[in-house]
Amino acid sequence: MMWMLVTRIAGSLAAASNRTRNVCITTQISLQIYRSIQQKSPTLFSDMSADVTSGLDATQVNLLAEQCILIDEDDKVTGFETKKNCHLNENIKKGHFTNTCCSHPLNSPDELDEVQAMGVLRAAQRKLGHELGIPPQQVPLEDFHYLTRIHYRALSDGRWGEHEIDYILFIQKEVDVCPNPNEVKSYQYINKEQLQHFLHTAKKDGTPITPWFQLIVDKFLYSWWDKLHDVDSLKDHDTIHRIL
Repeated sequence: MMWMLVTRIAGSLAAASNRTRNVCITTQISLQIYRSIQQKSPTLFSDMSADVTSGLDATQVNLLAEQCILIDEDDKVTGFETKKNCHLNENIKKGHFTNTCCSHPLNSPDELDEVQAMGVLRAAQRKLGHELGIPPQQVPLEDFHYLTRIHYRALSDGRWGEHEIDYILFIQKEVDVCPNPNEVKSYQYINKEQLQHFLHTAKKDGTPITPWFQLIVDKFLYSWWDKLHDVDSLKDHDTIHRIL
């Protein structure tokens, strides 16, 4: 199996006091979906500059207006909020290498569907099209494997942030890739050994890697990779792994 490694133009977001649903996709294609949790404080942004979108283009600003799904620590829906408000408090991971694609399931009937994580799968399929130009018929919903969930948090520069429950899904398909230049700077397919070498070299050279991708690599990825011939044996829908 080959893994798709991407340099981000603008990575996923999520606030330190919010948790939202999010999508991360990786390989040929591995897909991580993560959800954020918890209602934000009404005073979270009162002391922050109003011009938090400075430097973003019109497309990126519009994406920040999308309605994310707020959840509690047990992954139960508690409300909804804009992506911008969910993610204020830490930094967008621009120019970082990461898994293939990241975003949030949205406040819509299709993506709120909890049955067999269908809302998460639909969000993943949607974002594969948006970020990588992969047609939905090449990544049908029934071919995704939902493995488990990860509760994750990363701090950054005080403006944007991430505090999420990430859904991990795998899909292995032959696909046509046409990256969205607003989302992806570059990409490459690498196998397990090449990824190990790349990450080892990145640490020495200071090449930036997104924190969520590094955590998944360190805790899970290589053991999962060894069992791709039997993906169903990796499924654990009852556990939320706390990596905080």
